Amino acid sequence: MAGIRIDSVTKSYGGLTVLKAFSLDIADGEFVVLVGPSGCGKSTMLKILAGLEEASSGTIAIGERDVTDLAPGDRDIAMVFQNYALYPHLTVARNMGFGLKMRGTDAAEIERRVNEAAKILGIDHLLERRPRALSGGQRQRVALGRAIVREPQAFLMDEPLSNLDAKLRVHTRAEISALHKRLRVTTIYVTHDQTEAMTMADRIVIMKDGVIQQIASPDVMFREPANLFVAGFIGSPGMNFLKAKALAAGGGVTAKLFGHDVALPIANAAALAGKEIVVGLRPEHIAAGAGRVSFTVAPRLIESLGSEQYVYVDLPEAHRREVASGGDDESRRTSLIARLINPEPRPPGETLTLSFDPARLHVFDAISGEAIR
Repeated sequence: MAGIRIDSVTKSYGGLTVLKAFSLDIADGEFVVLVGPSGCGKSTMLKILAGLEEASSGTIAIGERDVTDLAPGDRDIAMVFQNYALYPHLTVARNMGFGLKMRGTDAAEIERRVNEAAKILGIDHLLERRPRALSGGQRQRVALGRAIVREPQAFLMDEPLSNLDAKLRVHTRAEISALHKRLRVTTIYVTHDQTEAMTMADRIVIMKDGVIQQIASPDVMFREPANLFVAGFIGSPGMNFLKAKALAAGGGVTAKLFGHDVALPIANAAALAGKEIVVGLRPEHIAAGAGRVSFTVAPRLIESLGSEQYVYVDLPEAHRREVASGGDDESRRTSLIARLINPEPRPPGETLTLSFDPARLHVFDAISGEAIR
């Protein structure tokens, strides 16, 4: 096992730059997830780490070795792909041991490693089957087993769960997390699914247009997003954004929200007064019934999921943002979403009182999009 240091890596294809000065230190045994929308550069970075792509500039070190110019086979890493890439004519055991065989490993050692990995993954009863006789989840475990038997310094995983159905994806991500806790091998995992990132990572790296937006633990990323993009990307449903103006009031600063002068939870009030801002409020921080700040709405749509409801409310014109941030679609610009836990049944067309605690609000600069603490 080893730590990984990525220093100012860039990648360009002609005049198109897809990675911009990417720098990241990954500790020995850490599980780091690169997450972001399609085209943000996360898979390109993983391929550069693996040696499958050449960086335009910058360096990469694994452990004490500079591997920037080394071939993939000399980097001592193992990669798990979105496509499992299993040989259809080989048994599970031979698929798992194929890489070791090509490296000239002794047959007895190959058998020992394959049997050990198969027991860890719960597929020791499948060793004589071929891939066509396996389910999607079993094929995924075989692909993981092929990586484990290498006993590498690091695992690189490129969206390994994207081909699984929703229920199996939840089960398999729990298995991968448990496997990492057992093996403690440095792991870099790429996904576009923020739920996978939040549930699996020690640290998350959020990317947009080839640039790192924030590096933090899942809890910090959720509580203290660095900017509008991160705030809108992390969380399901994503954060609500309300356009407002900061107003000085009694040594603090307020914003007019739903007809109330709401005190904002920020320290540098004097510098903010009079500026255009964006106020963020997570759907799960909105409650049914009266509270610190209450407002009555006529829901446009209510989605019931049994133990929770998503309530969609049309925003007043004054709070609608002209430009979407954080990947919001058109409907999210004009709607507020409340996520109500264990809600009471509500007949269609009934008005509803909602409330929130001002201490839960997030404040962002309307121009730069950066968070204001």
